[in-house]
Amino acid sequence: MADLKVANFSGGCFWCMVRPFEEEDGIESVVSGYTGGHVANPTYEQVCSNTTGHTEAVQITYDPDKVSYKDLVEIYWQQTDPTDAGGQFADRGDSYRPVIFYGNQEEKEIAEQSKQNLENSGRFNDPIVTEIKERSTFYPAEEYHQDFYKKNPTHYKMYRKGSGRQDFIEKNWQD
Repeated sequence: MADLKVANFSGGCFWCMVRPFEEEDGIESVVSGYTGGHVANPTYEQVCSNTTGHTEAVQITYDPDKVSYKDLVEIYWQQTDPTDAGGQFADRGDSYRPVIFYGNQEEKEIAEQSKQNLENSGRFNDPIVTEIKERSTFYPAEEYHQDFYKKNPTHYKMYRKGSGRQDFIEKNWQD
C-alpha cells in the first residue's frame, strides 16, 4: 500500500463537502475542520465570527495509488461555485470562501492548471475566484460536525437543498 497523502479544501459549509469525497475509491477519511487562520484551536463560534482568518474545510486522507490529487481537485470544483469569493451559496463571509490548499509545488501546479482549464472552458460567465493557498495547520471541528450527513441525514438533505448548493450543482456541473 502506498503512503497516504492529505489534501485540504474549503468550499462553504463543511457538512456538504464530506460526502462527495468520502464516496470516492481510495479515500481513507474525510474530517471537517478549520484551516488558514491565525488562532490556534478555534471553535466553530470563533470561525463563524469571521475574525480568525479560518475557513470551514475538509481534510482528506487518501491513497494516491487509487485516487490522485488531480482527481480530488476535479471533485472539489463540482461541489462549489468557483465564481463566488464571498462565501458559498447561503453561507456568506470569509469563513465560507472557496480555497484549494496545496502541500507542495506539484499540488500547487495541478491546482493552478485546473483552475486555468476551468476558466478557459467557458462553463461560467464570471471569473473563477477560488483561492489557491499553501496548506497550513488544520484543526478538526467539534465532534457534532463530523459525518453530519450520516448522523443527521434529513437535516443534511434539507440544508444542501435549502442552501442552493444542490440546485447549483445540478444546473452547472451535471453534464
